[in-house]
Amino acid sequence: MKPFKKCPICGGKLVEKEVGKLLQGGKHTAIVKVSAEVCLHCGERLYTQDTVRYFEQIRDKLKRQDVLEFQPLGQFFEVAGKRPDDPVEHV
Repeated sequence: MKPFKKCPICGGKLVEKEVGKLLQGGKHTAIVKVSAEVCLHCGERLYTQDTVRYFEQIRDKLKRQDVLEFQPLGQFFEVAGKRPDDPVEHV
């Protein structure tokens, strides 16, 4: 039995979908595909307790840099330096 028949946020209809969840641990980020109940109205995602525990295990591995079983997808960068919306300095 599912814990909610309708979305606890807006009352919308829930459907089971496979979703991607971004998880961060330390300086590392991973994406995990899991099943979730998703509200068709507001997009709220509901995860089982087992799925939430799985997220915690992955975050812990990321923090410890225990990523040998994870498949790299590329690199992640932080853009540093001047942005177009920074104020102009007058000398």
